[in-house]
Amino acid sequence: MSERMVLIARLSLAFLWISTGLTSLTFGRELGYSVLASAGMTGTLAHVAVYFGSLLDLILGFWILSGWRFHICCQLQIIVILVYSVLLTFIDYTFWFHPFGPLTKNLPIIALVLILKPR
Repeated sequence: MSERMVLIARLSLAFLWISTGLTSLTFGRELGYSVLASAGMTGTLAHVAVYFGSLLDLILGFWILSGWRFHICCQLQIIVILVYSVLLTFIDYTFWFHPFGPLTKNLPIIALVLILKPR
């Protein structure tokens, strides 16, 4: 893959994580609380989950931009995506069939991370 394509892919991943983190803190926060409430998680625990998830997403996005120990960043992205996917599957498996693909999108994202991961 050319250096330009690698840069575009890394910037795209960084954008994904940063925008997800910001959205979870702002416009999408209530949706996050709603999803967690459907799993019985409310109150302080829900607040911690939303803010921790948002912060983690932001950290990953900026970490990608920094390029520092990128191989570790790639491994952590895959772990986070898998954990989020498993948790959301247990909360509401129908997200796998959602027309906007909140879970199915994770498979190509993992593939992209694996392609970018230094060998």
